[in-house]
Amino acid sequence: MDKEQTFAGVDISKDYLDVTIVDSDKTWRFANNQVGIKKVIKVFKEMASVMVVFESTGGLEISLWLALNQAGINAAPINPRQIRNFAQAKGKLAKTDKIDAQIIAQYGQAMRPNPQLVPDTQELKELMARRSQIVEMIASEKSRLKAARQKLIKQDIHDHIDWLQKRSHETDKELIHAIDVNPVLQEKAKLLRSTPGVGPTTTAALLIQLPELGTLNRHEVAALAGVAPLNRDSGRMRGKRTVWGGRAIVRGILYMSALVATRYNPVINAFYLRLCAEGKAKKVAITACMRKLLIILNSMIKHKTLWQHSTSLVIANCD
Repeated sequence: MDKEQTFAGVDISKDYLDVTIVDSDKTWRFANNQVGIKKVIKVFKEMASVMVVFESTGGLEISLWLALNQAGINAAPINPRQIRNFAQAKGKLAKTDKIDAQIIAQYGQAMRPNPQLVPDTQELKELMARRSQIVEMIASEKSRLKAARQKLIKQDIHDHIDWLQKRSHETDKELIHAIDVNPVLQEKAKLLRSTPGVGPTTTAALLIQLPELGTLNRHEVAALAGVAPLNRDSGRMRGKRTVWGGRAIVRGILYMSALVATRYNPVINAFYLRLCAEGKAKKVAITACMRKLLIILNSMIKHKTLWQHSTSLVIANCD
């Protein structure tokens, strides 16, 4: 790595990008939007050799990170916990956006992280699509098996199902491996997998099909996934609130996870039993559990919190 390289820190918030150069009084504040990001890129392009360091915030950094990659500027996302530990080690207890940006720049100079590219999820999307195709083929073959009469045909179908199931397991392993070697997705996957009822396949599907997880509030993420109850009113008519729209694939994922969670996840189980005791139909209770589980997962990603029974009820009500 170039010893003369300049290190810049960017503190990223929902509204602003605070930029500073290590050991310098130069600071800038830009809006965290496309116009502001273009201005940030212009600042860095005027520097001969710069490494831009910023916290991996669970989604807010993606637009800037992508723009830096496209401009050919070295960029390194860092786990916020490492930045906090670094600040504490330096005795920097004061906290403002400008101070945070300077600490991030100093971390970059001290640790000299390797530049990283925004993770490409296209391979993961293709793997997930292929897995869905294999699952559909298994279901079709099982239907054909019921209708088959000849012994030879039944054996052929059995053999094909066995082969498809083997390929399904292999595809699951490929998905898990692809996530585990991706530093951004690996961190999120660790959080999701710590939740009772959320397995590796569900984790992969959520990361691929709902990349916004952790960047939205509870109402937005529920509506995006299609598990938010929506009104069906017209004039004086008041219809039942139902869930519709959103991403059908995500709803299917959440449905299967919620079914498992009603048995093995203590929070979801208690929530489900309470709804049933109140007279709610099981289908309505399961849908509510899907929404509750999604809100918890969204909060866990947003706040970088592992599953804990004692705190899950609290984060479930966080935006």
